[in-house]
Amino acid sequence: MQAIPAKLQKSGTKRLRNGILGSALLALVSVPFAHASPSHPPQPSLHVQAQSWVEVEPDKATLNARLWENTPALSTLEESDSSALSDARERLETRASELIEQMEATGLKRNAINAGSLNVYPEHIQGPRNEDGEHETLQRTRLERPITVELTDLEQLSEVLDALIAAGVNSLDGVQFDLQDRDAATDEALVKALEKAQHKANLMADSLDAELGHVQRIEETQSPIFQPRMMSMRAESDAAGASQSGAASDYSPGTIRIDAGVSVEWALKGPDAPRRPNSDVAAQE
Repeated sequence: MQAIPAKLQKSGTKRLRNGILGSALLALVSVPFAHASPSHPPQPSLHVQAQSWVEVEPDKATLNARLWENTPALSTLEESDSSALSDARERLETRASELIEQMEATGLKRNAINAGSLNVYPEHIQGPRNEDGEHETLQRTRLERPITVELTDLEQLSEVLDALIAAGVNSLDGVQFDLQDRDAATDEALVKALEKAQHKANLMADSLDAELGHVQRIEETQSPIFQPRMMSMRAESDAAGASQSGAASDYSPGTIRIDAGVSVEWALKGPDAPRRPNSDVAAQE
């Protein structure tokens, strides 16, 4: 057998290697073209956005009030009297106990009344003018206790407010209306938004002689927003109004609105399904 020269062997090996690389490159180039030309067009779809809300009457109320006592105002040059601080605290504790007793007399349970911890605040106030005609700065200490009352029977609200004012609270910071079961109300708002999206989708599909297929995607465009209603008031004005009328005031909580939003996409099926440039029919409220 005749031997093949080494130069011819190298040349043949080189041509074989180049041929293999060329085939591999051709295969790689042909792949994108295969994916760029699908055998089936994308399925048309219908995209709908909808918003809805519910309005519910609150069934819970939280009242916030404060009691405080002050020590005598002294010059900044004078030393504070520890006995004055003890006396102020004793007066405050006595008032808080009497207030709780009056709240319980309205029929409230003890666990519905929360008397917060003691807070101590140093204060500087303006005193009388001195010999130079300038106002002297005085200092005192305020001892304060917050009182929180939670009601699940709103018919008690007027009576409890009158009792707080009669007990001499220093500040009545308002009433916050709320719901005992927030989840049920937010669920209802979300269901209404979904039902509205379904109604709009059916209406559009019928108008276009199309048929809704399966749901392809569901998203919340707005999570249910819940905001308790606040009713602000001042103890002084309410006390004056109650004394003039001689009757308990009527407080109307109104309603609480909860909004929700959804985005839903359906596939369209049937020979009459509309085919548009993006194979999509969109609707947004």
